[in-house]
Amino acid sequence: MIKAYKYRLYPTAEQATFFEKSFGCCRYVYNWALQRRIETYQNSGERLSYVSIAKELTSLKKQDETEWLSEVSNQSLQSSIRNMDAAFTRFFREKKGFPKFKSKKRNGKSFQFVQQVYVDFESKRIQMPKVGKVKFACDRTFVGKIGTCTVSKSPTNKYYISITVDDGKPIPEKPMIDFKTSVGVDVGIKDFAVLSNGQVFENPKFLEKAEKRLKVLQRRLAKKQKGSKRRERAKLAVAKQHERIRNKRTNFIHQATSKIVRENQTIVIEDLNVDGMLKNHCLAKSISSVAWSEFFRQLQYKCDWYGKNLVRIGRFEPSSKMCLCGSVYKELKLSQRRWVCPSCGRDNDRDLLAAVNILRFGLQEQNLINNNKSPYVVGVEDVEWSALADAMKRQSI
Repeated sequence: MIKAYKYRLYPTAEQATFFEKSFGCCRYVYNWALQRRIETYQNSGERLSYVSIAKELTSLKKQDETEWLSEVSNQSLQSSIRNMDAAFTRFFREKKGFPKFKSKKRNGKSFQFVQQVYVDFESKRIQMPKVGKVKFACDRTFVGKIGTCTVSKSPTNKYYISITVDDGKPIPEKPMIDFKTSVGVDVGIKDFAVLSNGQVFENPKFLEKAEKRLKVLQRRLAKKQKGSKRRERAKLAVAKQHERIRNKRTNFIHQATSKIVRENQTIVIEDLNVDGMLKNHCLAKSISSVAWSEFFRQLQYKCDWYGKNLVRIGRFEPSSKMCLCGSVYKELKLSQRRWVCPSCGRDNDRDLLAAVNILRFGLQEQNLINNNKSPYVVGVEDVEWSALADAMKRQSI
């Protein structure tokens, strides 16, 4: 099983200078490799592979204009070319967008090592090629084979290293899906998540609560002269405020996902198109604040770690508009949190009903309904589901 461990680094002034050189060299090589691939395809129609561009890197380092590339580790430069090649692969296979040139100001700063990295937990030092031993904050240890190591710098001028480790343990086998140990999860803006068993994770709204202070800092930054030291200090203050918000949000999502995975064997969620939903300018800010993509990502890898089932249903299923009697209320508006079914007269809680329906659709896709392993009856109103939904009460956590 492969896991990633992230630590904060405390480099010396000389080591920090080497990090900055590595950031710049890797960004230059990435842009150079991307330009070479684009020009070659436009001129001859050929596609340069990673091996071809990596061979050209050797001659590039020997030129007088770019001999400074030899000051950093060759592993990091080759990793930049590999990342560019992977970006093209995602573009053709997953349609993730054409690779873009990296900017010194906008893109994050990072470089990678693929070997010759050693961690000493006793002395709290990490040995890196051409860097030496760097002090780090040892808050947890690991045992296993070290893979790719990524050194990065945050907007608040903090250095981190992310280490992938293969501990040699097999991935746990996932149990059979059972209705009694399954739960449906409906994410939202008013409430962060509502479970089919009645549990509710309220939206902490970290961004909205810190927005007043954030606007003050951003207004101060806008008034500073470009290129001045005061502007750099104001920019750092804004970055620190964003970092506080991000840390609080990440910690909350970790607590929520750990609780859901720990208490259930099967978790059913909707396969939402979050990127498409962000194009709605009325809701983009609120959707970004709750970080649904990060929530789903953590659920995915934690289910793999602990041997739990994660089932995704289609994004076009009428989860919140379908009553337990089977009728669909198509005129339901987003502002309506409760609605009465025109067919059976049932008073429905929008979010709780959506979670119950997500669970029903997920079990139906897994053929549990047809195998009579759930209390759902096809074609008629399910008395047990209705009684179950009536017994559920929203319990805020």
